[in-house]
Amino acid sequence: MQKFTVKTIVAIGIGAAIFFVLGRYAAIPMFANTTFTFQYAVLAFFAVLFGPIAGALIGLIGHVLIDLSAGWGLWWSWIIVSAIVGFAFGFLMKGVNVEEGEFTKIKSVLRFIFGGIVINMLAWGQIAPALDMLIYKEPLEKVITQGLIAGIGNTIATAVVGTVLLIIYSKTRTKTGSLTKE
Repeated sequence: MQKFTVKTIVAIGIGAAIFFVLGRYAAIPMFANTTFTFQYAVLAFFAVLFGPIAGALIGLIGHVLIDLSAGWGLWWSWIIVSAIVGFAFGFLMKGVNVEEGEFTKIKSVLRFIFGGIVINMLAWGQIAPALDMLIYKEPLEKVITQGLIAGIGNTIATAVVGTVLLIIYSKTRTKTGSLTKE
């Protein structure tokens, strides 16, 4: 069971705020309410550092804030998927101790990138379109196109920006036992 420390709660707030700002104000329109943005790279970064529950909450809260501020109402299918993506990245990287500098190992980087491809393509290429059709009765062609555009964009952003963020952060961490007394 994941502990909710003050640090984790603050991280959820900061992560959701960054997710919101990137998703609402730094998004490049692509197709029918589908944008290219770096919010999912930040979501993956926070999920890897603080775990699956924190990742899910960041995606959920951040996406709710985007929808509330945009004026189109809450789009629950994509809100749910944002939470799933956050949870999945936290779960995928469980056991990789970024705080100990482990993310600089090629095995961890490849796990993050290839896992991210699977997470994003399943989430945006399958789950989001299915929920759009189930909840909102959206047409198949539209939701498949939206899902694939979102999935590809989020995969690229996460693989590039998310990986860079994690490598840089990991390199700033001091490994346990690496300091010696002289």
